[in-house]
Order: sequence, then C-alpha cells, then structure tokens
Amino acid sequence: MANSAATAPSMAPGTLQTVRPPFGFLGALEALAEAERGQLPLWMPVALGSGIAAWFLLPGQGAWAAFLLLALSVALAGMVLPWGTRTARAITLAGMLAMLGCALVWWRAERVAAPVLARPVVAAFTGTVERVEPLPARDLVRLTLRPGMEAGLPPRVRVNVAETDVPAGIVAGSRISLRARLMPPPSAALPGAYDFARTAWFQGIGATGRGFAPIRVVAAGDAGNAGLRAALTGHIVARVDGSAGGIAAAFVTGDRGAIDEVDAEAMRRSGLAHLLSISGLHVTAVVVATMTLVLKLLALFPPLALRVRLPVVAAGAGALAALGYTWLSGADVPTVRSCIAALLVLAALSLGREAITLRMIATGALLVLLVLPESLAGPSFQLSFAAVTAIVALHEHPRVRRWFLARDEAVWRRLLRGLASLLLTGLVVEAALMPIGLYHFHKAGLYGALANIVAIPLTTFVTMPLEALALLLDLVGLGAPAWWAVERSLVLLLWIAHRVSSAPGSVAALPAMPDGAFALMVVGGLWIALWRARWRRWGVVPVVAGAVWALATPAPDLLVTGDGRHLALATDDGGMAILRDRAGDYVRSTLGEGGGVTGDLPPLSGQPNARCSPDLCVATRMTGGRRWTILATRSGYAVPWAELVAACARADIVVSERRLPEKCRPRWLKLDRKMLARTGGVAVTLSTGRVTTVRRGGQHPWEVPQTIAPPRAVKNARLFRSRNT
Repeated sequence: MANSAATAPSMAPGTLQTVRPPFGFLGALEALAEAERGQLPLWMPVALGSGIAAWFLLPGQGAWAAFLLLALSVALAGMVLPWGTRTARAITLAGMLAMLGCALVWWRAERVAAPVLARPVVAAFTGTVERVEPLPARDLVRLTLRPGMEAGLPPRVRVNVAETDVPAGIVAGSRISLRARLMPPPSAALPGAYDFARTAWFQGIGATGRGFAPIRVVAAGDAGNAGLRAALTGHIVARVDGSAGGIAAAFVTGDRGAIDEVDAEAMRRSGLAHLLSISGLHVTAVVVATMTLVLKLLALFPPLALRVRLPVVAAGAGALAALGYTWLSGADVPTVRSCIAALLVLAALSLGREAITLRMIATGALLVLLVLPESLAGPSFQLSFAAVTAIVALHEHPRVRRWFLARDEAVWRRLLRGLASLLLTGLVVEAALMPIGLYHFHKAGLYGALANIVAIPLTTFVTMPLEALALLLDLVGLGAPAWWAVERSLVLLLWIAHRVSSAPGSVAALPAMPDGAFALMVVGGLWIALWRARWRRWGVVPVVAGAVWALATPAPDLLVTGDGRHLALATDDGGMAILRDRAGDYVRSTLGEGGGVTGDLPPLSGQPNARCSPDLCVATRMTGGRRWTILATRSGYAVPWAELVAACARADIVVSERRLPEKCRPRWLKLDRKMLARTGGVAVTLSTGRVTTVRRGGQHPWEVPQTIAPPRAVKNARLFRSRNT
C-alpha cells in the first residue's frame, strides 16, 4: 500500500486526474457552481447582453475602451484560478462574452453608419421605393426611399404621404419623383422618452418628413413579398370593417396601420397590445396548426405512417410554415425572434429532446443578440424574452409542476386547474413585464392577466383558425360567413380591451424611471428565474430595492421639450398643465408620460397660479419650501426689450424657443434655443434642484453623426445672376 501511494502522483500520460477542490470563499463558490451546473449556460446571453447594455449606457469611446479592458481583466482573473473548477471557467467565459457584446454592438453601430440630414429642408428628388406601409387609420401611406446621389440627401429617408396623393403602381422597387419636407430623425423629446434618432441610426434612416403631391412614378418595380403582403392586407381590410379589420390584417401580415389609435390605445392599456405584433403566440399557432394538419393527413396512409417518422415530417412542415409566415409578414425583429425560437423547438422535438426549456430560450436570445445586438435596448426584445422566460421558469419550478400536473380527475376539476394555471401564469407575466413597460412607456396595465385569460384563447382557438378558414374559402368565393364570424370575434376582443382599459385603476403611471432602478429589477428578476437553489430567493432584494427607488423618485415639476416650444408644469392636484393650448396629441402624450400623468393636460393659461398673454406666460409653483416663478414665451412675436429683461430678472426659470438676449438673466435657469441646443429636452424637479437633460455629452454615433444636406435653394435667380456678373 505504501509503495502504491508513493507512485500515485506519477501517473501515466492520459490518465484521468482530479482537481483538488479549493477551500474558503472560492470553495463555497465552487460548491454553488457545482449545484447549479445545469443553470450556468443560461447566463451566457446575460453576460453578452451586459456588454451590449454597457455600450449603450456609457458615454463615449474612452468609457467603452475602459469597459473592454475591465471585461478582459475579469476573463484573465478567471484564468488565474484553478482551471479545472467550474468557477474559473464561468468567470472567464462571462468576461469574454461581456467584452464580445460591447465590441459587437460598437462594430455594428459603425457598420450601419450613414449620413444624417444636417438641417430641415424642402427638397424635390427622385428615389427608389424600399418599403410601402399603408396607414389607413391615419389616411397616410409611409414610404421608405433611397434617393439618388445627386439629391444631396441621406441614402435612406422615410416620408408620410396622404393616401389621396399616392398614385397607383407604387410598390417596392419603383422609382418615384416627389417633393418633401424633411428633417433629421428627432432625438428623445424629454429625458426617458422614446429616442427615434437611435432607432433610425440602426435602420439607416437619415431623414424623415412629409411628402407632397404631385408624386410621379418614374419606373415600375417588383413588389415581391411586400406586394403580396399589401394585397393580402387590402383583401382582409375590405372584408372586415374598422379596427377589427386592422387587427385581422395584423394577425396575418403584421400590418397595423388600419387600427384606429383609440382602439390601439385601449389594447395597450388593457395589456393586449402583444396580440397586435406577430410574435411567439402567432408563430406558435401557425406551426401547431400546420403540424396537426400534416400529421392527420399522413396518418390516413398506413404504409407511409409505418415507414416514416411522422412527427419529424410534421416538424419539417411546421418549420417551413414558420419561415413562410415570417417572410410574408415582412421579417420584423419580433417575428424573426419568434421564428428562431420555433425552429429550435422543432429541432428539439425531432431529436426527441424536451422542447420548451430555459436553455432553448437562452439559445434563441444568444442568436438574436449575435445578429442584432442593438435589439437589446428596445422594448420588443425585452418584453418578449421576459414573458417567455417567466412562463417557462414558473412551470419548471417543482412545486408548480406538482400543482398543475395532469391527473385522472373530474372534468370540472381539470378545467379549474387549467384556469388556475392560466391565471397564475398571467399574473407572473404581468409582474415580469410591468417594470419594462413602466421604464419604456411610463405606464403599464394592471388587469392584463385577467384580460389575457379570455383574449389569448379567443385569439388562438377562435379568431386565427376562422381567419385561416376564411382565406381558404375565399379561393372559391365562399368566405363571407367565415369573415362574419372573424369580425364578431374581433369585436368581442375590442370590447374586452375597452372595458378593461376604462376600469378604475386599470393603468399604473410612473415618470421616467432611473436607469439604476430598472437595472436592479432586471438583475433581480433574472436571479430568481435562472437559478434553482435556495439562493435564488436573494433576487427579491434587488427587485424590491429597484422598485422602491423607482417609486421614491419624485415626479418632475417642469418638463421642456428640446425645441423649447412646449412646456408642462405640475399642478397642485397631481396633474400637469401645458403651455400651448393647441399642442398635438403626440406632444400631449409625451409630456403626460414624462410626468407620470394619464389624464388630459389642461392649458396653463387656465390655472389659478398662472398669468398668460398671447406672447408670455408667468406661472408660480410652491414646492420645496419656497415659491418658484417660471416665465415662458408663447409666440414668435417680439416682446419689448426692457419688459423682457425685467420679467427675466423676476423669474427663477425662463423657457423660450428663441434665442434670448444676454441681458435676460433669470435667477436660476435660462432654457432658450442656445441652451436647449446643447441639452435637448429638460426635466426639472424643483424640490431637489435636480435637472435632467436628454443630451449628456455622449459620443454615440447618432449623437454626433456625419451630416449631409442639399445646397440651399436660391430664391431670387435674377439677384443670383446679377451678383455673378
């Protein structure tokens, strides 16, 4: 025994050797990693996403380079640890993935770089149509165009045109000539608002605007799937009236332009807006219907059924259906994500593996982030993956599995168990989605779980099968009864949306949430969903901390848009009053969301604490133990210099869309055109003196883009010629 023990260390090459387990803190980590070894791969997309998120949050190249070095240091630190341990490998891989995520989105942002329009212009140009999006609910058609090089415009622009101004024959690939008023893609109007400039950058859109008649078709084009989608949308809308027809078209082609804004808002407030975007629910319904149909048909031929694995054939048909549905609907990002997930599930079924697992979701998220890393910052990616992760994590929990395990019992008990499962799933999904909805949209529906209990089965098992039947019957001209049934089901869906959205307390509103609070809730939610040991419960701590932080953040007292034209001031009853009585719905919605207000915004001129003339408005706000005075201009007309200077001296804050004279010196803030050009939109909390701005000196490509503009038109050609002579 002694001799064998002495010779044990000098084992033959290739003999399996075990690594001595570490002790102390590292040993405790290794024990946890060993206990959670099946869950460690689920954190790979999280690590990759952390690098992508860091690139969006950090201000510029120096900070991005510092993050890359930090991630590299983490990876190297893992290599220093005993390499045979799971802890070392996990730390190394996490650091490398975080570094890859930051570098990948940085490269992606530079790869899609294109010039942006330097200033608002009115230009006449000829361009190639890339995409046609009918918006019948707004009587508009949206065109994405590629102007010619001679126009001096960005390589891709997007314009809205009145339906009556669009000539027949405009499809993808057509060349048209038109005149349009264009402007650079706008950045966020207020801190925390939607940043279209960032979205447009990754889409390659350098200008947006409005096109005017006459529009002339220079050359015809080949519409391809876009033409088929437009024809199918028109066919459906012609058979189902109103917003019901728009929803029916959205289920098939993804076009939502025929849905009235009032109905779309009711769908959002009731938590049913996810039904309008072709995503997992729709792709799953198409795949399941295709597989069921193929299985039933092939089972009618016993010789074939005995020689071929019918589930594999049906899975192949389902995969083709998913790909075809994605192609037909325009291959938008949510649909592509859902298609990838469906293909992974079908592959697992074909291999005899468990299909719907957290590993499948993690694989889908990893693939999407590798191809489209910028999608991480959008609400679509976050909402879809948060929902499906919450569903699968809930039903993988052993206790939940025991509760809802299929068993031999009475029918009414089985129905009650299924209803309870659906209700619990809805509540968990609503809890997972609420922080995301509040962060991006500043409001979230509270009764979505109850509404979805009826809406999801109605859509999946009634509306979509009826619509497929109606389209098939239309081939022989017998689809009218089926279309009537489709319309009735969608009228019921809209009734549910309106009833739920109008219920008292149906919507929770919150002003702009701090990034840190949102990050804490996301990390806590992932900690709870992805781990299996008891330490998963510690995820409640960051979730609660983030929620308290978000709720404790006071609503801003003053909101000013980046152009200085619009202002909203908090009122004593918890609402906000708006400066310009005739502000549009979009401005009112943006200001209301920024202040966490869901109702209408009354005019500031009607408030008891305000005195307004056609040119100026002076309002006071009592908060933080003192009275604040806000002065704002309301028109473009000149105000006597002496009166303006005196008014500025009496005000704490001055807001104007124009450049004010140097002698205009308020006691605290001067937000005129010069200042707002540097800061963008501004949110002011008077009680704490906190001033939040849209622009914070960042160096992201859409914040400091390369610009382009056509030469300025010479209005007086005679004067031009005389100057040249």
